[in-house]
Amino acid sequence: MKNISLAIACLAFSTMSMAQLKAKVLCPAFDVDILEGKVNSYKATVGAGEIKNKFPCFTSTTTDSAKCGEAIYFKDKDIIFYTGRDYIEIGEKFKGKISLPLIGASRGSLFKYLGNPKMKDDNWDAFQTAYGTLVLYYNKAKKVRLIQFSTNDTNTLRLCE
Repeated sequence: MKNISLAIACLAFSTMSMAQLKAKVLCPAFDVDILEGKVNSYKATVGAGEIKNKFPCFTSTTTDSAKCGEAIYFKDKDIIFYTGRDYIEIGEKFKGKISLPLIGASRGSLFKYLGNPKMKDDNWDAFQTAYGTLVLYYNKAKKVRLIQFSTNDTNTLRLCE
């Protein structure tokens, strides 16, 4: 009986000894500069490899060139780097710092920060910037719900649907 108990105990301890410890992947905080078109000093033209190295906590990636090209997703932080199309998208649940208080801002209050939009539609405005284009999307209450910025101008900008 002692031998059986000893064998079971050894088996249990040997199973536990094979368990692996995995450290949680830490990312630096996201710091978005709207007027410079940068996230932590990276422009939208940054390569996927650099983003993955700087922010190893990405939740998924895609390389589907038929849809949007290469993209790195941070779904828990509500930010996406579309490296294949040179733009960055920030959602209303973004976890990080933004240089201008745009998320949730009223459509009519943006002139003091951005001037007049170069292009307009019912649900979005596109602003010409020193680095390219800033596109703001609005919800039904006419408040900013989504930010996209790109190094391309409004004539060459290609966004994903």
